[in-house]
Amino acid sequence: MVWGAGTAGAAGSRREAAGAAAFRERLAGVLQAEQDRWFLWTPVLFGIGIFAYFRLPGEPHLAAALMPVLMVLALASVLRRGALALVALNAAIAVALGFAAAKVRTDWVAAPVLERQLYRVEVAGFVEIVEPRPTRGQRITLRVTRLGRLAPEERPRRVRVRIMSAMPDLRPGDAIRIKATLAPPSMPALPGDYDFARAAWFSGLGGVGYATARPEIDREAAAAPWALRAAAMTQRLRQAIGARIAAALPGEAGAIATALITGERGGITAATTDAFRDSGLVHILSISGLHMVVMAGSVFFAVRLALAAIPVLALRFPIKKWAAAAAILGALGYLLISGNSFPTIRAWITISIVFGAIILDRPAIAMRNVALAALTVLALVPESLFDAGFQMSFAAVVALVAAYEMIRDRAERRRGERGFMLGPLLGFLLFFGGIVLTTVVASLAVAPFSAFHFHQSQQYAVLANLIAVPICNIVVMPAALATLVAMPLGLEAGPLWVMGQGIEGMLWCAFAVARLPGAVGRIPAFNELAFGLMVAGGLWLCLWRARWRLLGLAGLAAGLAAAPMISRSDILVGDDAQLVAIRGPDGRLTALAGSGSSYELQRWLDYDGDERSAGQATSASPGFRCDAAGCTAKVEGRAIAVTRHPAALADDCRRADVLVIPFPKPRGCNPPGLVVDFHAVRSRGTHAIRLDGGAVDVTTVAQSRGDRPWSGRQERRRRSVRPGYRDGASRLKAFAAPSELADALLRLRPEIEDGTELKPELKEGETDQ
Repeated sequence: MVWGAGTAGAAGSRREAAGAAAFRERLAGVLQAEQDRWFLWTPVLFGIGIFAYFRLPGEPHLAAALMPVLMVLALASVLRRGALALVALNAAIAVALGFAAAKVRTDWVAAPVLERQLYRVEVAGFVEIVEPRPTRGQRITLRVTRLGRLAPEERPRRVRVRIMSAMPDLRPGDAIRIKATLAPPSMPALPGDYDFARAAWFSGLGGVGYATARPEIDREAAAAPWALRAAAMTQRLRQAIGARIAAALPGEAGAIATALITGERGGITAATTDAFRDSGLVHILSISGLHMVVMAGSVFFAVRLALAAIPVLALRFPIKKWAAAAAILGALGYLLISGNSFPTIRAWITISIVFGAIILDRPAIAMRNVALAALTVLALVPESLFDAGFQMSFAAVVALVAAYEMIRDRAERRRGERGFMLGPLLGFLLFFGGIVLTTVVASLAVAPFSAFHFHQSQQYAVLANLIAVPICNIVVMPAALATLVAMPLGLEAGPLWVMGQGIEGMLWCAFAVARLPGAVGRIPAFNELAFGLMVAGGLWLCLWRARWRLLGLAGLAAGLAAAPMISRSDILVGDDAQLVAIRGPDGRLTALAGSGSSYELQRWLDYDGDERSAGQATSASPGFRCDAAGCTAKVEGRAIAVTRHPAALADDCRRADVLVIPFPKPRGCNPPGLVVDFHAVRSRGTHAIRLDGGAVDVTTVAQSRGDRPWSGRQERRRRSVRPGYRDGASRLKAFAAPSELADALLRLRPEIEDGTELKPELKEGETDQ
């Protein structure tokens, strides 16, 4: 019996080994059959390495970041047999390179960041960017040469300042002095929310604030660095183009025309931006792939048509390649005058690769070109992986190219089966259904990203795009190209009039669709696991071509199933403990807010998928019982106390399970539960509290960010420094700024929207004067 059992066990082990070997052989065969698609996964794996770097709780040493690359290369020199080993090694190399690239980029752009708020400090520097604001004033970005008493190694490279009174004569490259109140870039409004400070770090922005006096031209300043002078020339050209547009096409149409030509969106009102966002047309306002394709495509066809009209050239030379080269140069010019924003740079790289493929006699519309463009962007700017524009633009392009490939392959198979009848029918359907198909595919592709980042879905985006996109492609963007051509001759008024008519049509469409009942759906936040499953499923579905691509549907379904599985905070405390919100029995937040808390509270409501405004969430507080000394509430059977006056501390410190104090906790106050005071929120950010049975689980913004260069010290002291006090030392003084050449090469202009560009208690749209 013992020998028989052993023999049976050995036979079972052999069968299992044989089954595993058969599975490996079959998997290797499938991968071998799709070898031409392997490269498409390179940017995905590269991005996984970038993601791993940014999710570390602490900053690794450069040597530690480069070590995985060396380890994988060492393994590659030993393990070279078999398709599976080759795939695994290539994947590991891509992940390791992505991790290393993110670390190198972080160190490359390192620059000091303010550690605390500075009041009415004198700032001297050179103007890099001047942005108009839709209400009043301007926003300027300064290359700092002097900031109070800060030493050069402690001084931020750039600061951004809001000026309440516009200065029409202020131009990029001007040396100015200004009195301003500055603060460090703001931390997220709640754990896991958008981190403006990280985006600011990679743009060299070390402080934001507002002016307390009008800027003065610094006539004693030295000459600006050559890189800044070169960049200022481009910025002045953009400013001049914007002024010419405003003169010929005033009003909202002119502001949108300026945005589409120069990339400057500061003049567009909030109401128009909201209408374009709610209707699903906000992508039209940001120069990206759509605008670059139309602009470069117009150059390509115009040059090719002009060359074809000259027989001696058309019959003897490759005029198609000449037109492609002209389109690349035209796209480069459009990039320079549009402000070098991330979406425009991505679009230029992609369109250059497409036209470069034409020059090299390669297929222009191919998934390999999309993968190469994504890999190029990630290698140069790894932090763009977390940019919503990067994710949504490449998601839409990947889905559209995959759909194009599927339709093309199916048409080629059926053409041989059914003769010539299907070809004309398919051509007819593609001609009239192309816009519908493109809009539906792109909308489905970007839907998970829109829900994850913005907690919204535009229900009538297909309808709006069916109306507005043809207007943009056929009328607006060709007229924009004609405007740029005619402007040196002073003849821009005619093309701008045509452009304005098209913009008016898009405005009508945006507002009409945004007003429809149920135009915007609110979606509660979901975790990164669900989002990652959706993204992985979509990539699997689009990047492979064999039938196993359908497994991607399982990933999408798993992501949708996991989306509701997120724990909601029962209590949120933010804004220096002045803002407190509790979750009521209906699952919605009720808040007690201090002055200037509306932005942070609105972020909380958006994260919850709550359509209410901040004012509505605070107008009635049914969960709180308040008097002059403070407020109390019951959450999950726990006593919550919000102390407003020291007179209430005696009772609150004795009875509260969760005590919130908007001033420093006094000695002798030792309640039985959790205390969140002014210093705790000021240093660690918003506290998200969950009451789980007998436990109290607290997550802070500082915990979710980790100890990274852009997060500052975990226990950052953000007390104010007033004139007469000595400015403190920066923890980042060890970081050396890159050279002028490196700064010129890497100076990109990300589209940073923080919503708190002024002092923390003064949000966008409010005034301090």
